[in-house]
Amino acid sequence: MATVNAYINYKGNCEDAFLFYKSVFGGDFEHLARFNEMPSEDPISEEEGNKIMHVALRISKETVLMGSDASPAFGPPCEIGNNIAISVSTDSEEEAKTLFDGLSAGGQVNMPLDKTFWGALFGMFTDKFGVNWMVGYDYEQNNM
Repeated sequence: MATVNAYINYKGNCEDAFLFYKSVFGGDFEHLARFNEMPSEDPISEEEGNKIMHVALRISKETVLMGSDASPAFGPPCEIGNNIAISVSTDSEEEAKTLFDGLSAGGQVNMPLDKTFWGALFGMFTDKFGVNWMVGYDYEQNNM
Protein backbone atom coordinates (compact mmCIF):
# COMPACT_ATOMS: atom_id res chain seq x y z
CA MET A 1 0.00 0.00 0.00
CA ALA A 2 1.25 3.48 -0.86
CA THR A 3 2.46 5.94 1.77
CA VAL A 4 2.03 9.70 1.45
CA ASN A 5 4.47 12.32 2.80
CA ALA A 6 5.18 16.02 2.37
CA TYR A 7 8.06 17.15 0.13
CA ILE A 8 9.20 20.77 0.48
CA ASN A 9 11.41 22.76 -1.90
CA TYR A 10 13.53 25.65 -0.66
CA LYS A 11 15.29 28.66 -2.17
CA GLY A 12 18.77 27.51 -1.13
CA ASN A 13 18.20 27.10 2.61
CA CYS A 14 17.01 23.48 2.74
CA GLU A 15 19.95 22.41 4.91
CA ASP A 16 19.23 25.14 7.47
CA ALA A 17 15.54 24.26 7.50
CA PHE A 18 16.14 20.54 8.00
CA LEU A 19 18.74 21.07 10.71
CA PHE A 20 16.06 23.14 12.47
CA TYR A 21 13.38 20.45 11.97
CA LYS A 22 15.83 17.81 13.22
CA SER A 23 16.44 19.88 16.38
CA VAL A 24 12.69 19.98 17.01
CA PHE A 25 11.63 16.44 16.00
CA GLY A 26 14.88 14.65 16.87
CA GLY A 27 16.16 11.63 14.99
CA ASP A 28 18.67 11.38 12.17
CA PHE A 29 18.47 12.01 8.45
CA GLU A 30 17.61 8.80 6.63
CA HIS A 31 19.11 10.25 3.49
CA LEU A 32 21.02 13.40 2.55
CA ALA A 33 22.40 13.95 -0.95
CA ARG A 34 23.78 17.04 -2.66
CA PHE A 35 23.55 18.03 -6.31
CA ASN A 36 27.31 17.45 -6.73
CA GLU A 37 26.67 13.72 -6.08
CA MET A 38 24.43 13.46 -9.15
CA PRO A 39 26.00 12.06 -12.30
CA SER A 40 25.99 14.80 -14.94
CA GLU A 41 27.74 15.63 -18.17
CA ASP A 42 27.17 19.34 -17.54
CA PRO A 43 29.38 21.05 -14.97
CA ILE A 44 27.66 22.92 -12.14
CA SER A 45 29.05 25.62 -9.89
CA GLU A 46 30.38 24.71 -6.46
CA GLU A 47 27.56 26.73 -4.89
CA GLU A 48 24.89 24.80 -6.82
CA GLY A 49 26.67 21.50 -6.20
CA ASN A 50 26.60 21.98 -2.42
CA LYS A 51 22.85 22.51 -2.35
CA ILE A 52 20.61 19.71 -1.10
CA MET A 53 19.27 17.43 -3.85
CA HIS A 54 17.28 15.29 -1.37
CA VAL A 55 16.96 14.98 2.39
CA ALA A 56 14.65 12.75 4.43
CA LEU A 57 13.89 13.06 8.16
CA ARG A 58 11.67 10.44 9.78
CA ILE A 59 9.10 12.17 11.95
CA SER A 60 7.23 9.06 13.07
CA LYS A 61 6.85 5.40 12.14
CA GLU A 62 4.56 6.39 9.26
CA THR A 63 5.80 9.87 8.31
CA VAL A 64 8.94 11.16 6.61
CA LEU A 65 9.49 14.87 5.96
CA MET A 66 11.47 15.31 2.75
CA GLY A 67 12.93 18.27 0.93
CA SER A 68 15.43 19.76 -1.50
CA ASP A 69 16.80 23.04 -2.74
CA ALA A 70 15.10 24.24 -5.89
CA SER A 71 17.96 25.02 -8.23
CA PRO A 72 17.52 26.95 -11.48
CA ALA A 73 19.95 24.43 -12.97
CA PHE A 74 17.51 21.58 -12.26
CA GLY A 75 14.00 22.98 -12.57
CA PRO A 76 11.64 25.90 -12.15
CA PRO A 77 12.29 28.53 -9.49
CA CYS A 78 10.86 27.93 -6.03
CA GLU A 79 7.91 30.17 -5.21
CA ILE A 80 5.54 30.11 -2.26
CA GLY A 81 2.63 28.01 -3.49
CA ASN A 82 4.64 25.68 -5.73
CA ASN A 83 7.18 24.67 -3.10
CA ILE A 84 5.28 21.73 -1.58
CA ALA A 85 4.48 18.41 -3.24
CA ILE A 86 2.77 15.24 -2.11
CA SER A 87 5.23 12.36 -2.29
CA VAL A 88 3.76 8.88 -2.81
CA SER A 89 5.98 5.84 -2.15
CA THR A 90 4.62 2.59 -3.53
CA ASP A 91 5.19 -1.09 -2.89
CA SER A 92 5.59 -2.08 -6.55
CA GLU A 93 6.38 -0.79 -10.03
CA GLU A 94 2.82 -1.61 -11.07
CA GLU A 95 1.34 0.46 -8.24
CA ALA A 96 3.66 3.37 -9.10
CA LYS A 97 2.61 3.26 -12.77
CA THR A 98 -1.09 2.99 -11.92
CA LEU A 99 -1.01 5.92 -9.48
CA PHE A 100 1.22 8.06 -11.70
CA ASP A 101 -0.97 7.52 -14.77
CA GLY A 102 -4.21 8.01 -12.87
CA LEU A 103 -3.25 11.10 -10.88
CA SER A 104 -1.45 12.83 -13.75
CA ALA A 105 -4.38 12.41 -16.19
CA GLY A 106 -5.32 15.86 -17.46
CA GLY A 107 -2.35 17.45 -15.70
CA GLN A 108 1.21 18.37 -16.64
CA VAL A 109 3.98 15.75 -16.38
CA ASN A 110 7.18 17.50 -15.25
CA MET A 111 9.38 14.38 -15.07
CA PRO A 112 8.11 11.16 -16.69
CA LEU A 113 8.02 8.04 -14.53
CA ASP A 114 11.32 6.31 -15.25
CA LYS A 115 14.23 4.50 -13.59
CA THR A 116 16.69 6.84 -11.88
CA PHE A 117 20.36 6.81 -10.96
CA TRP A 118 19.43 6.52 -7.25
CA GLY A 119 17.74 3.15 -7.72
CA ALA A 120 14.08 4.09 -7.98
CA LEU A 121 11.27 4.33 -10.46
CA PHE A 122 10.29 8.00 -10.07
CA GLY A 123 8.28 10.76 -11.72
CA MET A 124 6.76 14.17 -10.98
CA PHE A 125 3.68 16.00 -12.23
CA THR A 126 1.17 18.70 -11.45
CA ASP A 127 -2.36 17.33 -11.46
CA LYS A 128 -5.31 18.98 -13.19
CA PHE A 129 -6.11 20.81 -9.94
CA GLY A 130 -2.65 22.42 -9.65
CA VAL A 131 -1.32 20.06 -6.94
CA ASN A 132 2.32 18.93 -7.27
CA TRP A 133 2.96 15.18 -6.90
CA MET A 134 5.96 12.84 -6.82
CA VAL A 135 5.46 9.10 -7.28
CA GLY A 136 8.17 6.55 -6.71
CA TYR A 137 9.06 2.96 -6.11
CA ASP A 138 12.37 2.24 -4.37
CA TYR A 139 13.94 -0.94 -5.80
CA GLU A 140 16.00 -1.52 -2.66
CA GLN A 141 13.02 -1.60 -0.28
CA ASN A 142 12.66 -5.35 -0.73
CA ASN A 143 16.23 -5.83 0.53
CA MET A 144 15.55 -4.16 3.89
